[in-house]
Parts: sequence; C-alpha cells; structure tokens
Amino acid sequence: MGPKKKPEKDLRKDYQITLQSSLVIALLVAVGLFKFNVDFGGEFVIEQIDRIELEIEDIIQTEIIETPPPPPRPPVPIEVPDDAIIDDDLLDMDAFLDMDAGFDAPPPPPPPADDFEDEIFVVVENMPEMIGGQAALYDALRYPDMARRAGIEGRVIIQFIVDEQGRVQNPQVVRSAGAGGLDEAAVAAISQMRFTPGMQRGRPVRVQMTQPVIFRLQ
Repeated sequence: MGPKKKPEKDLRKDYQITLQSSLVIALLVAVGLFKFNVDFGGEFVIEQIDRIELEIEDIIQTEIIETPPPPPRPPVPIEVPDDAIIDDDLLDMDAFLDMDAGFDAPPPPPPPADDFEDEIFVVVENMPEMIGGQAALYDALRYPDMARRAGIEGRVIIQFIVDEQGRVQNPQVVRSAGAGGLDEAAVAAISQMRFTPGMQRGRPVRVQMTQPVIFRLQ
C-alpha cells in the first residue's frame, strides 16, 4: 500500500461544494444584469450609410469602317426625237425586163500611168552601165601634174545621176582625196562618160549612182 494522502493536499475534498457555489454566483450575476437598466445618457444611433453600387461596363472597341466612294452619277438622258416614219416607195411591178437585149457595160478604167519624170531611183530593174567600162573612164582620166610631181595618190568617190538619155548629171565629190587637184580631175573624167539608161517597167528613168576613182602613180 502506498502512503496516505494528506487532508490539506487533497483537492477533491471540497470540489463539489466549490462547483455548486460558483454556479449559484454566476446565475445571480446573470439575473442582476437583465434586471438592471443601464442608461448612458443618450441614444445610441447607428447611422445607416447608403451603399454605392458600382457598375462596371464593358468598353466595346469601336471599329473604323471606311466609307465606300459614292457611285458615279448616271448619264443625263438626252432627248432623242422620234424616228420619222418613212413611207416605203411603191414598187413598180409593171416594168418590163427584156432578157434578150444586151447590156452596155462601162469601159474598163485606163491603167495607171507611171509618172517617173521627177523621181530619182537608187535601184531599178535594169541598172545603168558605163559604155566602155572602167577602161573608158581611166582613158579619160588625166593625172594632175602638180599631184604627180608631189607624189600624191588617193581615192575620190563621185556621186552623180544618169538621166534617161544615159548622160551624167550633177557630179559631186562625196569623199575627197585632199590636195593636188585629184577631186577636180575625177569629176572631169566622170562627166565625159556615157551610160546605158536605167530601165524601170520598160521605161528609161533617172538613177543615182556612185563611182570611185583611184589615182596611183606607176
């Protein structure tokens, strides 16, 4: 057996009496509070504050719409007079057609005339030919004494026109040999030449030609 508890140390000895006394005191305090009228000297008013309601609206993003151009104006109507009614001519059905009679046809138009009088050709069907050839040209050519003594040689190009009779017209130097009188000698030799005339559609015509003349010392 264990040791005996001391009476002053035993907490359960007065537990029931202490609990009941506490409950009675608590009950009396509660009844006294309900019967006691407390006046604080004024009215205690609780002011009611109006509640503000906030509405959140969704912001709709605006869309920019391009306005199309206005349609073109319709054309202004133009007043057109009413078409005149044309009376059809009455056909003369009493006309008599003689099938045995001959028809007088108009004569055919004359063929177009080839007017070559003022025209100068460069190329024709039959080109002019120098009578006697190049030998005749160099037989007529005279080498200038001044150019011979100075030892000048060169080439001269002459442009000219052969007319309908084969004669040389309007000889001109288109490329010169320089000094020494070679240009003048070439023109003089060409002017003495005769050609067979150029032919176009069976007719003699004027033809432009070019002839080189070479000066060379032996």
